[in-house]
Amino acid sequence: MTTGSPAVTDDADTPVDVVCLGESMVTFLPALPGRLADVPAFERAIGGAESNVACALAAAGHSTRWVSRVGADGFGDHLVEAVGSYGVDVRAVARDPDRPTGIYFRTADDRAADGHEVLYYRAGSAASAMSPATVPYRDLWTGRILHLSGITAALSDDCLALMRDLLMHRPGRPLVSFDVNYRPGLWRDAAGPRVLLDLARGADIVFVGEDEAEAAWGLRGAAAVRAALPEPGVLVVKQGAAGATVFAGQDPAAVTGAPGCFAPSPRVDVVAPVGAGDAFAAGFLSATLRDLPLRDRIRHGHLMAAAVLTVPGDLTQPPARAHADRLVALDDTAWGRLRLGPGWTGDDQEVRTP
Repeated sequence: MTTGSPAVTDDADTPVDVVCLGESMVTFLPALPGRLADVPAFERAIGGAESNVACALAAAGHSTRWVSRVGADGFGDHLVEAVGSYGVDVRAVARDPDRPTGIYFRTADDRAADGHEVLYYRAGSAASAMSPATVPYRDLWTGRILHLSGITAALSDDCLALMRDLLMHRPGRPLVSFDVNYRPGLWRDAAGPRVLLDLARGADIVFVGEDEAEAAWGLRGAAAVRAALPEPGVLVVKQGAAGATVFAGQDPAAVTGAPGCFAPSPRVDVVAPVGAGDAFAAGFLSATLRDLPLRDRIRHGHLMAAAVLTVPGDLTQPPARAHADRLVALDDTAWGRLRLGPGWTGDDQEVRTP
């Protein structure tokens, strides 16, 4: 079967802040709440954990590159144009003439809600053909950070081989960020959780939700997650509306019960509960690129997540850097009184406190 060639020009290997690798799909969002069987119409959007991170970081002023494969079809055209419209470099996206672009449909409610439905049409997609042979590493090694997700590992054996190779420590490898993103429905067998744990051990920065760590590995609490994952230099355990805990360093004390750095989330008037995890990762990585203290990295993650939670879609314009920095610099009492609602990201918007 013929494979597509990366859409790379002479300067497509220009260094950038972050390179994100992964599948993006055209998403069909329901016009009305309810079962997919009852929804009369859908609105087209884009969805993809890694491209969401690339778009959010680009909107926040960082240089980013998205590396992937899409079909040589209209949906592929739309994805490349949509991601590129955020300022993301898309020249390393390959076009596959023989495989389609993936698409999916979902209901309007939260992924965790009863009755939530997602229908994926991604088997045999162009992105599932990503492998060490089809993804030029020159496109991946150009970032200060390479961001990956466990979703990619579930797409095919070739994708898993690529992820295993990228998460091996080798000279010249950039800082590797890995979001576990456990999606039980994507794994073809029960080996998925173990695979994700092994992959996470090879990363420098790991993001995992406390709830998904329990679902995948039976681990309860941030300290238990750190004990199971002592290798990453930075481990971020997201704890939902409560906040997030970060463990940094590989000092034995850091994995034997020493507390991590915890920062609570501000209160958020949620409009739609999708895309927050990707936005949190983007905020945290943005602050990492700026070499900010751990607490500030977590707070920037919370603010980027709040920007997405207060709009209907997965992507939005984040707060201006100066605006976010002012909020992050608040003392603990003032931070604890924050309440963020729709429109809060504008510089002229007053952030509410009770």
